[in-house]
Amino acid sequence: MDLRTRTALFCAALAFAIAASVLLRGRVRQVQALFAGFAATVALWYLTQALFAFYGFSSWERATALLAVLMPQLAVRLFTAIVPRDAALLFATAGEAPPPTVRGRAPRLVRISSILGLAMAALVLSPYQKHDAVRVTLFVYVGALTSAGLWALSTTGRGSQSRAARARVRFLVVIGAFATAFSLADFLWFVGARLPPIGAVLSIVFLFVLSQSLQSTRLLDLYDLAGRLLVATALAFFIAAIFWIFVTLVGRFNTMYLNAVLASIAVLVLFNPLQAMVEEKTHQIFFRERFDLESAVVDLRRRLAHVLETREMTEIVMSGLESSRRVTSAAIFLRDVAASEPGGAAFVLEDKIGDATKVVRIEEAGGRLVLERLLRGAVVAEEVERELSDALDLGDAHTAAQLRELHAQLGELGGGAAFAIKTEDGEPMGLLVVKDDRVRDAFSPEEISLLETLAGQLATVVENSLAYMRIKERDRLAALGAMAAGLAHEVKNPLGAIKGAAQLLAEAGPESTDDEFIGIILEEVDRLDRVVSSILDYARPRATEVEPIDVNAAVRRTMQILAPAHEDQVDVTVELAGDLPQARIDPEQLRQVLMNLVTNAVQAMGGRGRLSIATTFRRTARATWPVSLANGAVEIRVVDTGPGISTKVLKNLFVPFFTTKATGTGLGLAISQRIVQNAGGTIEVQTTAGVGTTFTIVLPASGPLPTTSRTQPQAAEGAPASGV
Repeated sequence: MDLRTRTALFCAALAFAIAASVLLRGRVRQVQALFAGFAATVALWYLTQALFAFYGFSSWERATALLAVLMPQLAVRLFTAIVPRDAALLFATAGEAPPPTVRGRAPRLVRISSILGLAMAALVLSPYQKHDAVRVTLFVYVGALTSAGLWALSTTGRGSQSRAARARVRFLVVIGAFATAFSLADFLWFVGARLPPIGAVLSIVFLFVLSQSLQSTRLLDLYDLAGRLLVATALAFFIAAIFWIFVTLVGRFNTMYLNAVLASIAVLVLFNPLQAMVEEKTHQIFFRERFDLESAVVDLRRRLAHVLETREMTEIVMSGLESSRRVTSAAIFLRDVAASEPGGAAFVLEDKIGDATKVVRIEEAGGRLVLERLLRGAVVAEEVERELSDALDLGDAHTAAQLRELHAQLGELGGGAAFAIKTEDGEPMGLLVVKDDRVRDAFSPEEISLLETLAGQLATVVENSLAYMRIKERDRLAALGAMAAGLAHEVKNPLGAIKGAAQLLAEAGPESTDDEFIGIILEEVDRLDRVVSSILDYARPRATEVEPIDVNAAVRRTMQILAPAHEDQVDVTVELAGDLPQARIDPEQLRQVLMNLVTNAVQAMGGRGRLSIATTFRRTARATWPVSLANGAVEIRVVDTGPGISTKVLKNLFVPFFTTKATGTGLGLAISQRIVQNAGGTIEVQTTAGVGTTFTIVLPASGPLPTTSRTQPQAAEGAPASGV
C-alpha cells in the first residue's frame, strides 16, 4: 500500500469522524446537515480512491467519479447556508418580519449547479465514463463549481456589516481555495498524473475549520482559529527541531533507544515555556488588537489590587479601557445598597467614557431581563440578536418578545456587552458595560472572557471597599461611644445638682413668684436627662437575656401601654398571626423597639391616619438577611399612611444622632437597630412618597415551626380598633 492509498484511507476516517461529531452535538439544523453530508461525501471519495488503488475494480472508479459530481453540489449549498444573516438579524431585533429577499430564496448558483450536476451524473454513468474528454470535463466541473461557491461566500461575506464576520469569511475562503487547488491537483491522478497527496491533508484542515465554525450560531472567530493554527505550527517546528538535533548529534532512534528518551525529556521540560512564549509573540505580532486589550486588562487588575475606594476604582478602569483603544464607550453601575428595597436592587451610574449611556439609575423592574441574564454570564448584543433570530425561525413568539425586550434594555444602557460585578455568592454588586461603535460585533469570545475577569476584579474591589467602610464606621462609632459615655457622665452629675436645687426652690411655697421659671428648669433638666440616658444606652448597651418569647403577647402589651398616650384620630389595626413560633429576644427591649417605631409612625402622620401592626412567619430567608434567619423568621410590620421618607433621609435613617425632629436625639432608630441585630435579626424599611412607610422587624424563629411557609394574620383579641 503506497503513500497515496494510506493517506486517502486516513483522510477518509478523519472526514467521517468530523461529520459524526457535528451530528452528535445536539439539534441538527440545515447547515449542520449539509456539512455532515459534504464531509461524508469527501470521506467516501477518499475511501473509494483507496479501494480503487488497492483492488483496481472499475466499479470503485465509477463510484469515485459519481462522488466527485456530488461534492460540489453539496459544497455550493453549504456555502450558501453558512453566510451570516446580518440583514435578517437587524429586522428581527427591530421586531419586523424580513422581506422575502432577506429571508432567502434558492440562489441562482444553486439552480445552475443542479442542472450541471444532472448532466455530469449522466456522463459518468454513460459508457463514455473512461473517455479522456469526460474526465477533463469532470475535472473542470469540480474546480469551476467549487470555486464559484467560494466566490459566492466571499461576495456575501464582504457585504456583511460585521467586521469580524468579514474577516472570518475571508479566512474560510482562503483555506477553502487552498484546499480546492491542492485537491484538484490530487484529482489529476484521475487523468493519469501522480502528485503527493497534499490536497487531502488541506481538505481535512478545511473540514475541521468548518466543523468548528458550526459549534455555535456564529462563524468561528478568526483570532481563535488562526491563533491556534499558528501556535500549533510553531510548536511543531520547535519540537521537530529538538528531535532533529538529537538525531543529528547522537544517532537514529532505531540504533539508540536512549536518544528518544532524552529527546522526550527535553520536549516535556521545554514545552510549557515554549508554548507561553510562542503564544505571546504570535498574539503580539499577528493579533495586535487582542494583545492590547489583554495587556490593558492585566495592567488594570494589577492596579486594582490595592484599591479600596470605589471612586478611584472607576477612574482607573475608565482610563485603562479608554487607553486600550478597544472600546469607544464604557460605563460602570454600582449597587445603591442604602436605597435598595428588600428583595430588590437598584444600580447607580458611577462613571463613564464616551457616549455610553444616558441612564443614570437602573431599577430592578426596568432592567429585570438584563439583570437576570447577567447572573448567568455576560450579555452580548450579537448573541441576543442571533438567539432572537433562532426564536423567530422556530416560531417561539414568547421567547422572541423577551429577547427583543432584552436587546432594547441593553441598548438603553448603551452597551454592546454587559458584565456582572458580583460576589462569590452570586450577589450582584454592579455591572460593567462596554461598546465599540466602530463595528457591531467587536469582541471575540476570548475578549469577552478577558472582560469577565476584569468584572470579577471589580467585584473584589467593591467587597473590600464595603468592608473598609464598615470598619471605618465601627471605629468611628466606638470612638463616639467612648466620648459620649464620658460626656454623659460629666453632664449627669451637675444635672442632678441643678434638679435638686430647683426642687428645693419649688418646695419654698406656693406664693413664690419663681414657680414658672422653676417649672422650666425642671422640664429642661428632665429632657436633658433623657438625652443623656439615650446616649448611655447607645454607648454602653446593657446586658440582656435573649430568650424565646411570645411575640404576639409582646405586641398586645405594647399596644395596651401606648393606647392612652395618643389621640383617637389614628385608626389602628392589629393583626396577629395564628400558630406563630416564638422569637429569641429580650421582651423589654422588643417593647422598647415597638414603642419607638409606633411613636415615630404617629408623629409622621401628624396624629391623623391609619396605623397597622401585624405579625407573620416567613420560612424562606431573603438573600440580604443574616445567617441566623436561615431557618425561618418572625416578622413584625408597622405600617403608617404618612408622607413617606425621602431618599436622602432613608440613607441616614439608622445613623446615630441623625434626626429630622426639632427635639429628637437621633438615637431611637439606631438603638432599635442595635437591639434587633444583637438578637440576630434585622430591620427593613419600605417607603413610598405620599403613600406611607413600612418598618419590618425580622427576628429569628425559635422552637417548633409552622408547616406552612408563611402564616396568615388574624385579628388580635382585645386589640384596640382605633386609638393607639
